[in-house]
Amino acid sequence: MAARPVSRMLRRVLRSSVRSCSSGAPVTQHRPGEPSQTAAEELSRRRQFLREHAAPFSAFLTDSFGRQHSYLRISLTEKCNLRCQYCMPEEGVPLTPKADLLTTEEILTLARLFVKEGIDKIRLTGGEPLIRPDVVDIVAQLHRLEGLRTIGVTTNGINLARLLPQLQKAGLSAINISLDTLVPAKFEFIVRRKGFHKVMEGIHKAIELGYSPVKVNCVVMRGLNEDELLDFVALTEGLPLDVRFIEYMPFDGNKWNFKKMVSYKEMLDTLRQQWPELEKLPEEESSTAKAFKIPGFRGQLSFITSMSEHFCGTCNRLRITADGNLKVCLFGNSEVSLRDHLRAGASEEELLQIIGAAVGRKKRQHAGMFSIAQMKNRPMILIELLLMLQDSPPAIPSISSQDPFRVQGIRHRVSFSNQMATLWKGCRGPGARLLAQRWLGSGPSQRRCSSRLDSDTNPKCLSAVSRTPATASGPPPTSDQLTHVDAEGRAAMVDVGGKPDTERVAVASAVVLLGPVAFKLVQNNQLKKGDALVVAQLAGVQAAKQTSQLIPLCHHVALSHIQVQLELDSTRQAVGIQASCRARGPTGVEMEALTAAAVAALTLYDMCKAVSRDIVVGEIKLISKTGGQRGDFHRT
Repeated sequence: MAARPVSRMLRRVLRSSVRSCSSGAPVTQHRPGEPSQTAAEELSRRRQFLREHAAPFSAFLTDSFGRQHSYLRISLTEKCNLRCQYCMPEEGVPLTPKADLLTTEEILTLARLFVKEGIDKIRLTGGEPLIRPDVVDIVAQLHRLEGLRTIGVTTNGINLARLLPQLQKAGLSAINISLDTLVPAKFEFIVRRKGFHKVMEGIHKAIELGYSPVKVNCVVMRGLNEDELLDFVALTEGLPLDVRFIEYMPFDGNKWNFKKMVSYKEMLDTLRQQWPELEKLPEEESSTAKAFKIPGFRGQLSFITSMSEHFCGTCNRLRITADGNLKVCLFGNSEVSLRDHLRAGASEEELLQIIGAAVGRKKRQHAGMFSIAQMKNRPMILIELLLMLQDSPPAIPSISSQDPFRVQGIRHRVSFSNQMATLWKGCRGPGARLLAQRWLGSGPSQRRCSSRLDSDTNPKCLSAVSRTPATASGPPPTSDQLTHVDAEGRAAMVDVGGKPDTERVAVASAVVLLGPVAFKLVQNNQLKKGDALVVAQLAGVQAAKQTSQLIPLCHHVALSHIQVQLELDSTRQAVGIQASCRARGPTGVEMEALTAAAVAALTLYDMCKAVSRDIVVGEIKLISKTGGQRGDFHRT
């Protein structure tokens, strides 16, 4: 703590001699009649003074392990304009009353204090910081603080294209954009809102205005988006992007599971298979990212390894939450309210003592991924980001050339990677057409949804459901006994260890009778919740993958193919659903197909229930199955 009196002494000397700015650099008092210096000359003189009279780094911002904290993240709001499935706990997040949030003046007061003590980088976060009405003014006020070198923002990108010119003029110097998928339909499914094209437009605008690099934050979650790693990296070939892959982290309410986390090493191995020439870049001091670059590519990629390889030893970050609490560690549950002390009239020296005590208590490192998952901590949206998962991340089919994801009649797509490359290459100049205009197309009036892409797909992807009685074909079952009970009538799982692996295919269907009002809204895609057909189709795919967790005595099946199709039936004011599953193994996939159809139907009900309760879910049935000892089944 020896540095503290030296720092104080130097500031007292400076303040006693001349009037000074917040950094201690003297400000010239002009006498009447003398010509005044230009603002640029004054600023240059003050910077030169600071270089020549640099004080020791503030003891208040130095912890007991010698880490100097020069980076402050300030949450401007807890609110957000998206409703991501994985952002909040299942029970929701109670927002702090407005009176308990920091005011603009309180934010700026704390910022001045921290910058005076040595903070040279401030990042504005949320919630979503760009929905705060005075965000441009806050940036402009921060830009006036002498000694502050970088002002950044982390945003979901929805409002970025509109506000960025003003923010840049105000002094914004760095941008991080959160984007977890490059698939428009998956984006809408995840965030429960439209807006993929707005995020892409925001990235395009940042590049156009000269930000380099534009950082794109992608939280990688198994079963959700780990299949898009290559597509994200491909964007860096012709664009000044730093795509940052973030390990999925545990926070209160997201029921973190180690199996959902894709580690840095696993991601790196996947990328090296495609780009063996991938080279590691030198690590910057106090950087949280391990940076890599593919030779010849304009941009780069990084990994934030908070879980598998922590970077606590060089941590230089502090956080202020929207309600004014200081967090010295993102994963710590210890907080101190600067707001309360500020409103109680604490002096600058008293605030510094409180901050210094909190920083001094910072631990050497966080508790580790498994211990963190058991700790009580804020949900991430109440700290600063929008990157959390519910109990199970949505499982989405892989994007591949063999079976890419497609929404027929809504999004017309060719090979995903090829089209993305084409779109991004068109964004290199300011005169290029906006990404959104090139990405989105207008579909035909007859709306259908399919999880499978096929160039010669029959436009009637799901025929009208037959009302004729069903009959079964093929050999009868070889046993008239229930297979899931033992000799004493107790529930038991069938032992399939001795069965041969065969190709198994099953098709199931369901019908949802919507009624005239809900049917018209679905047909015109006017539901407030979003595109009901897209969400139901993706829910069906997810359900098929989770069948063994939903049906107690089902075996887990590694499905090689899932297809869920939905089609509007105007004669019945209904939606017909057909789901098919395929796998090679010792047990059938009937339950997977039935579960996909049923959950897609229930999801459709959930999307429409606010409009009408007179919705009927029915006709859930197996259409066909092939493979296995019991022979094939076909309903005609």
